[in-house]
Amino acid sequence: MLNVEQLKYSVNRMPVDRVADAVLELRLEGLVTDDRTPFGKVHFNTCFAEVEALFQRAGYHRGLDVVGYEGLVYALYDPSRWEPVQVLRWLKARSESLAQAG
Repeated sequence: MLNVEQLKYSVNRMPVDRVADAVLELRLEGLVTDDRTPFGKVHFNTCFAEVEALFQRAGYHRGLDVVGYEGLVYALYDPSRWEPVQVLRWLKARSESLAQAG
């Protein structure tokens, strides 16, 4: 298990091109889930400031926020385009559909 300092180091050294697809999703939809970013829930929980800085370096300069549903699925979103409750409902529906499919 990595400690928080190791996680921060990995995020800060992550190549910007690894975040490019997520930046495009944010520009198109204003929402991107953890399965479409190079980050997992541990990064969202412990290194959000570093994740946000990396998105800014990759060209996404709006503010970001994060919502998680029961520790199963997480999403970064643009709070100027989505309300937290909307994202949470979307994550709940997504999580339930994945559970039914699996």
